[in-house]
Formats: sequence, C-alpha cells, structure tokens
Amino acid sequence: MHFMDRVAPELREGLAKLPPLHLPGDLAAFRQLPPVPADPSDSVRITERRISGVDRNPITIKIYEPDHREESNRPALLWIHGGGYVLGHPGNEDAICQSFVEAAGCVVFSPDYRLAPEHPFPAGIEDCYAALLWVASAAAEEWNLDLSRIAIGGGSAGGGLTAALALLARDRGGPAIRFQMPLYPMIDERCATPSSQEFMDPRVWNASNNRAAWNMYLGAHAHDAISPYAAPARAASLAGLPPVYTCVGQLDPFRDETIEYAARLAQAGVEVEFHLYPGCYHAFEHIVPDAEISKRARNGYINALVEAFKR
Repeated sequence: MHFMDRVAPELREGLAKLPPLHLPGDLAAFRQLPPVPADPSDSVRITERRISGVDRNPITIKIYEPDHREESNRPALLWIHGGGYVLGHPGNEDAICQSFVEAAGCVVFSPDYRLAPEHPFPAGIEDCYAALLWVASAAAEEWNLDLSRIAIGGGSAGGGLTAALALLARDRGGPAIRFQMPLYPMIDERCATPSSQEFMDPRVWNASNNRAAWNMYLGAHAHDAISPYAAPARAASLAGLPPVYTCVGQLDPFRDETIEYAARLAQAGVEVEFHLYPGCYHAFEHIVPDAEISKRARNGYINALVEAFKR
C-alpha cells in the first residue's frame, strides 16, 4: 500500500504541503526557514536568558512563564526542541510551550543547544544537562520553583535528548527529575528496526534522513562503542528512572524503537504510559494541529504533565 493511502485522511493535506527534505544536502537551506509563527498568549510571558554551559559555552534559554508571578513554588519543565540533532530552535515550539504554561501553571525553560554536525555528541546533551543544573539552582531561586516538581520533555531528537538526560541525571546523582516525556524519541542509531527502514517519503522524517542525521550527530563517535547518552536504546539498565509518558505514530520511523523502549522501561519497574496513534506520521500533531487526532495526542501529553505535577 502506498504511504499516503495509509495516512489518516485528516492528516493528508498537511503532509502534501510539506517540502521534501534530503539530508545532508538540504541542511543549510532548511536552517534558513523561518519558524512557524505561534499566536501569542495573553497569559504567558516569554523572555530569554544567556547562561554559561560546559567550558563556559554560552547557552540561550527561552523562558515561558505565567504572566503573573504571585504564586510561589511553581513546577518547571525543561523542554528540548526537536530537529534530528541537526535542525531546530526553541522558537519553533512556542505554541506547545505556551500550552504547557497555560495548562500546568509551570515555567518552561527551552535551551538552544548546540547542533551537529558543527557540534557533534556530546555537545547537545551536555548543553541540556547544563540547562537542567541551572534550572535546579539559579533559576529555581529567581522563579520560585518547586525543586520536587521538575520535569523534562521533548519530541523527536528532543525526545532522544530527554531520554538521555534522564539517564545522565540518574548516573550523575541529580538533579532530581519528577517526570519525563520523551515523545516519539530518536534513541537508536542502529536504524535496524522494521519501522526505521519502512518509510521513505521525503516529506516526513524517513529512513534516509534518519541515518544521515545520526552520522552527523555521532561524528567521530560513530566508530566507537556508542554511549547511551547519545543513543538511549543502548542503555544497559533503565532502572531508577523517573516516570514516563511517551507516544508515537504508527507511520513514524521511531515506532518500533519507542515501543521497545517503553517495554524495557516497564520491565525495569519504571511507571510508563504509552500511546500508539494509527495513520499518523512523525510529528503529525504539529504539522496538522487542528486535526482531531492531533488534538487528542497533544492533550494526552499535556494532561499527563499536569497530573505528574499534581502527584
């Protein structure tokens, strides 16, 4: 069956409007594309802050907070943007970050981490860890954050960095993470599952772009033993990680690695909620946000965050 025939009818028009992407050749051109504009929220204030990361590398953090700061001890979400470890910017995800603030009353911090191939692994994950340390220290004091309610999340490569960050924080002894949302995460560089080789349509994330992006992200490390902080599917143990919410579309190259990771988490005693959406391709809820299945998926993980902060 042709790929388009498998796509949910309400998602087909959005797919048809997407420009084809061929990595690595199209990388520079796609980096020049402007972010999709998001309607501003009257109840969310957006600012930026520069912090010092690894080796004093400056990191820009985009901050989304409730417009009024009367309430103390707010929960915090470190939200990591997607883009295959080679594309993306926090500004591309203004809409979902504003939704998190509105629904959960939290402060969202989104780091502009370094991208491959100019900055291969471990630059991106170390930037995210530096941002997490900052949230749990300087930002916690300035924004009156509740250190017992820090969550991390992201989609695609942001989901991969979320999973890696949970492992890194566990293994380095903190900061404590209450909840993690690695959504349709990019976590296995082997690209050996059936779904990782199944989809070739250039308008969505596909097998060819996936392999190219992993090669750029791993750089010289591609010929070494692969670190679980680069590819979390490689982790020997998933025990002791924070509770997880994850989801993936049935037509997503990351379908099988997400399913396998969710199963391993459950087997390790980690609380997991998992959803598989039929007829849905990679990042469908952002590409066609008004589709009913997109609303269901987006509300699913927003509500999961709200409930995690309540527990």
